Formats: sequence, C-alpha cells, structure tokens
Amino acid sequence: MRVLVIEDDVKAAGFITKGLRESGYVVDHAEDGHQALERALSETYDVMIVDRMLPGPNGIKVVETVRSEGIATPVLFLSALGDVEDRVEGLKAGGDDYLVKPFALSELLARIEALTRRGKAQGEITHLSVGDLELDILSRKVTRQGQRVYLHPREFKLLEYFMRHAGHVVTRTMLLENVWEYHFDPQTNVIDVHISRLRQKIDKPFDSPILQTVRGAGYKLEAAT
Repeated sequence: MRVLVIEDDVKAAGFITKGLRESGYVVDHAEDGHQALERALSETYDVMIVDRMLPGPNGIKVVETVRSEGIATPVLFLSALGDVEDRVEGLKAGGDDYLVKPFALSELLARIEALTRRGKAQGEITHLSVGDLELDILSRKVTRQGQRVYLHPREFKLLEYFMRHAGHVVTRTMLLENVWEYHFDPQTNVIDVHISRLRQKIDKPFDSPILQTVRGAGYKLEAAT
C-alpha cells in the first residue's frame, strides 16, 4: 500500500512517515506543492495525506489539480485549520476526509484504513482505453481499432502501466520498479527490448504511433491526434 505524505513541517512529516512505515505502508514524502504535484501526477498511490498550508501551490490547489487530471486517489487533508468553513473547502476541493491537527496517530491510521476500504468497495478499474487502444484486465484482451493485439505477460503488464499513466512521462526507473519490480538498475537493455516488441504490436501495424520516446526523460503513451 503506497501513501504520499505532502507535508512541509519536518517534524510532522517525520512523525507521520515513521508511523506509517511501522504499520507496513510504503511512504513517499513531498515537502512542497511543486514536489507534491510532480509525484501525484506521475506515480500511483493508494492514499494521499495532504497538508493545506504548503510552500508553492497550497494543499487545496494540489488536490484540485490532481482531480482535474482524473486521478481518483483518496485524499485525507491534514490541517491546523479546523473551522467548519475550512473543512468544507477541503472536501469541496476533492478531499475525501479531513483531520485537524493535533491528532493521534491511531486515528490517522484508522482513517486511512477506512479510505482504502471505501476505494476497494467502489471496485477497481478493469478496463482501460487510450484513443483507439483498449485493454481489458480481466480477460487479458488488448485491441486497437478493433483488431486483437496478442501480448506476452510482461508486455501486457508494461502496456497496462503505460495506460494507467497515459499522457504522463514514464521514466525507466518507474518501469523497473513497477513492471519488473527491480529497485536497482540491472544494467541491461531489458526495457529497450520490451519497448521495441510492444511497438511492433501496438504501433507498427497502424497509421499513428501512440507510444512516444521523450528524449532524456522516458516514454509517454497518448492518444494519436
């Protein structure tokens, strides 16, 4: 379970991340609004904990931007601003819960569990589409322009990851960690080989390529225009 903690107060961030990691969560930390948006828009999390008062874009702006990009990750606002108007503003911005500082770690953990249960109850996404490319996770079926595309298991997982991050740059490190589950660089061309094979199947037979190389950054899948 991955949690993004967006908190500029060093002590508070350390307290929260330590408590979450001791409870078994994988935790990333962003200390300002810019870092928060960079992570939230490029990586996948199960829950985001967002402080309202941040350097750069504040917590409200961060959540509004994330929601405008179609990202439905549950958001728990964590703030010293506890008036009714503050809580309403946070929830209207796209927050799913609101906890006022100071707080007990046990309550924070309980609220995170409730948010993740709610997310699971709403069902996970099993069908992805980007332009004329479609992927059904349950049937393991991929089509483009209605034509069946046959993929090996690793190619399927690679394409699923690209489609879940459609429109965003995906780095080689992200692919290694999330598709191959490597947390180190194996110093091989494994990614290049699989990208080449995937392009042969989803791009070459069709008029418009949708898997692009972003020089110096990684790759991006987006609908052909």
